[in-house]
Amino acid sequence: MSTTNTAAATASASDLLPDSDRRARLRKLRHFKDLLTRFLVSGAGFGVVISLTLIFVFLFAEVTPLLRNASIESPVSYEVPGSDAPTRFIAMERYREAAVRFAEDGTVSFFDPTEDRRLRQQVIDFEGGNVVSFASAEPRTGIAAYGLDNGRLALVRHDYDLSYPDDVRLVTPKLTFPVEDPVITIDEQGQPLNVIAVQRGDRGIGIVAYTADGRLLLTRFTSRRSLMTGETEFVPSQYELPAPPAAPTRILIDITMRNLLIGDAQGFLHFYDISEPEQAVLRDSRRVIEGDLASVTALEYLLGTVSVIVGGSDGSVAQYFLVRDDDNIGRITRIREFRQHPGAITAIFPEYSRKGFVVGDAEGTIGVHYGTSASTLMQKQVSDNPIENIAVAPRNNGLMWTDGTGQIHYADMWNRHPESSWKALWNKVWYEGRSQRDYVWQSSSATDEFEPKFSLVPLSVGTLKAAFYAMLFAMPLAIFGAIYTAYFMSPKMRGFVKPTIEVMEALPTVILGFLAGLWMAPFVENHLPAAFSILVLMPLFMITTAWLWSSLPQTFRNRIPPGWEAAILIPVVLFTGWLCVTLSPLIEVWFFDGSMRQWFTDVGITYDQRNALVVGVAMGFAVIPTIFSIAEDAVFNVPKHLTQGSLALGATPWQTVIGVVILTASPGIFSAVMIGFGRAVGETMIVLMATGNSPVVNFNIFEGMRTLSANIAVEMPEAAVGGTHYRLLFLAALVLFGFTFILNTIAEVVRQRLRAKYSSL
Repeated sequence: MSTTNTAAATASASDLLPDSDRRARLRKLRHFKDLLTRFLVSGAGFGVVISLTLIFVFLFAEVTPLLRNASIESPVSYEVPGSDAPTRFIAMERYREAAVRFAEDGTVSFFDPTEDRRLRQQVIDFEGGNVVSFASAEPRTGIAAYGLDNGRLALVRHDYDLSYPDDVRLVTPKLTFPVEDPVITIDEQGQPLNVIAVQRGDRGIGIVAYTADGRLLLTRFTSRRSLMTGETEFVPSQYELPAPPAAPTRILIDITMRNLLIGDAQGFLHFYDISEPEQAVLRDSRRVIEGDLASVTALEYLLGTVSVIVGGSDGSVAQYFLVRDDDNIGRITRIREFRQHPGAITAIFPEYSRKGFVVGDAEGTIGVHYGTSASTLMQKQVSDNPIENIAVAPRNNGLMWTDGTGQIHYADMWNRHPESSWKALWNKVWYEGRSQRDYVWQSSSATDEFEPKFSLVPLSVGTLKAAFYAMLFAMPLAIFGAIYTAYFMSPKMRGFVKPTIEVMEALPTVILGFLAGLWMAPFVENHLPAAFSILVLMPLFMITTAWLWSSLPQTFRNRIPPGWEAAILIPVVLFTGWLCVTLSPLIEVWFFDGSMRQWFTDVGITYDQRNALVVGVAMGFAVIPTIFSIAEDAVFNVPKHLTQGSLALGATPWQTVIGVVILTASPGIFSAVMIGFGRAVGETMIVLMATGNSPVVNFNIFEGMRTLSANIAVEMPEAAVGGTHYRLLFLAALVLFGFTFILNTIAEVVRQRLRAKYSSL
């Protein structure tokens, strides 16, 4: 009977199983599905890696031009246009379609700098005088002056008219005279003007001359517009200044007509305060060229006439500007030095629109330098003869020089990003008008003379500052909440709490930033005592409530199902918040003279309405769901036999949590923290709307900050494509990418080690 039953069961089972052909087809289908799944999963992984690599390659490609130094093409040489007299000065107009040469005999020749083509020539009538000196004003003004041996001076200006006949650009050069008389008297005694300086500013034209008999004369032509004709007239006024300690080799006057600098043959630089010419005084003198036989051989202002570049007979090149001391007196201060040239400096020409300059020396070497970044971008020998004159195109794309061979040399130049260097981006920089070195990000201003400040340190510090305070707020709440939810909370309550917190992650960060900037920041400012008292009272009231609850009779406590005890704290939290806000005005009156905000100011603490405290809370709400969800899953998925074994051995639930659960879940908790930190580092909209966007370098919780991501969002629309500012924003993106990449890498390494360490529990 049993044999019959067994045979029947076997037959029944064989009827349920597929036949051999069907089994073969199913195995092939299963194998195909396995291969397809493996391919899709592997492909998705490789796709992520490839995407990250392409992002890095794109960012690096945009940043790479910042690493390139200046360079020039092979020069074009041709005979100097005009007379055979020595060249005193050369310059180009912005399109490089016209250039000008001032010869010593007064011949002014206009020509095409890119080829041997003359455009126009004019001879200045010196009215019987002979040239003994020459000077030019800031390049943008086009003003130049000849100093004569009879105490007179010829003042001229080269300019260019732009027109478009038949839609073709036409540059027409012209020579004009800024004042009514082309030749003006500077020294009534008729002494030769051995060294001169000329400058034009908002207050008119200023001329300084050092005469052969050792007098220093200042002539001002103050501009005045006629109410009758509308024409601008220049009213002259003359002053005699205190004589310099030694015979000057170079003289400069700034565009404000307040500061006068004199370099002499003994290597000294002297500063005169001429804001009141009748009471002009020598404020400071400093040796700028070392050595007994050293002298100042070249002296030139950079754009804006704040910084001065000093070239010496020893080939040294250094930047100076005036720094005010405690008595508000300007002192000549060495700011930075540049790579030394092999020969004495013979010519310096500043760039038209940046803080760069080009230097020529007696050994035929040309150097391209940039002031703010302290960079020597190029140093190249272009001649065997001394460089006599040098000029840069207004767009910084052409270079022209003379070397005493009777020829003019022109070369195309590439020098697009001199503002960027390691020092300028990551070191403290001494900017014009500041009393010390500092980290500053200020990419633009309303004036052409503005010195761009591209330090990435304030942005990087701001990014870390925002992330730090966000994590300071989010980590305790998220991690402790995850541990309680996963281990102590009842399943029913957990099923309500966890989805609710995870839904918070769907809240748009722009809404959080909007609420933080427009509602929370003013609220916190007006209730500062509440913001601080809640940090003390909230834990105190919660602990007190827990103690009181544990003191109640067991029969009463049994009315609350196990795992629902946290619900008791909801009214406690609400009451504590209400109490702190209600008592806030009274606390201000009792302890802070009616205003805690003003009290902060009185004790020297800077308080901004949109600050790191507000950002930390707002970003904390954005980060909490990420940390909570991952950490809660890690704690909840701790094997039950570990916790049950710990409890069976006599450990309390809290001892089990501390000694078993947290250790086992530590890889997941750490990953949650690092992912949340990476989320905070890359946050944009909250910090954009709630920080004030002030690029400061500190961790003061009451001040704002500017982060890398917010800076990119704010400034990218206004950055010129391909410009230095544009590429530096991509560099900021690359730094942000590096931050997150490093954080994620560290998180994965630590997670693997923690997993290996505690996997044996």
